[in-house]
Amino acid sequence: MTQSLGRVHTQIDGPIGWIVFDNPGRHNAMSVAMWEAIPAAVDALEANPQVRVIVLRGAGDQAFVSGADISQFDQVRDTVEANQRYEAMGNTGMMKIADCGKPTIAMLQGWTLGGGVAITLNCDLRIADDTMRFGIPAARLGIGYRWPGIKKLVDTVGGPNAREIFLTGRRFTAQDALRMGYVSRVVAKGELETAVRAECAVLAANAPLTMASVKIAIDEILRAGPQIDARRIEQATQRAYASEDFIEGRRAFMEKRTPVFQGR
Repeated sequence: MTQSLGRVHTQIDGPIGWIVFDNPGRHNAMSVAMWEAIPAAVDALEANPQVRVIVLRGAGDQAFVSGADISQFDQVRDTVEANQRYEAMGNTGMMKIADCGKPTIAMLQGWTLGGGVAITLNCDLRIADDTMRFGIPAARLGIGYRWPGIKKLVDTVGGPNAREIFLTGRRFTAQDALRMGYVSRVVAKGELETAVRAECAVLAANAPLTMASVKIAIDEILRAGPQIDARRIEQATQRAYASEDFIEGRRAFMEKRTPVFQGR
């Protein structure tokens, strides 16, 4: 089943829900309409019980997302107020990805720049092929970068690497990305979809409530400031403990078989 939201498409393929950014003429640069389509795309896949894992990818093989569509900036980011509206729109889309209760994977090939990097930092995992090139050219464009996005990068690659990425605006290779910890794996060109599907199979077989509770716990641990919402973490953890899946997991372990989790 495929659904189109302008240049953002969703597709369900077994337990995998795909979100495809489809603007290949601009290397999948994000238009305003594409940013606005993200929440509905995530909601549709998260609400579908068939979907166990969500993969975000770019159309074609030249780019994941090459950043925001700069050709629209004169219309949508030309004043302080307009820029605030634009930032709020982008933040809404990225927070929807970050808050998704299902595991998310960014499938990276070709250009992954600026806003594309920001999107990937809100995914749980990032897998790339060796054609991937990434960078954040904000310093070359005079763009202010909100601190939550900077913190996401620092949490992922560490302070020294984040400084190099932001301050130089340089484009880095897939091997640089692996060394920095930005991606978890790099595979050869032509092998990316196979590798991503294999990872999806692993995640789809795991207990959904356990994974959801762990995602919440990690987010809270990385939250800025000294206050961690321990009660929220505990509630999610206890929900997993009280689930049928926890019983199934124990039984399957004892019976030496593969568990069949239902997310309840």
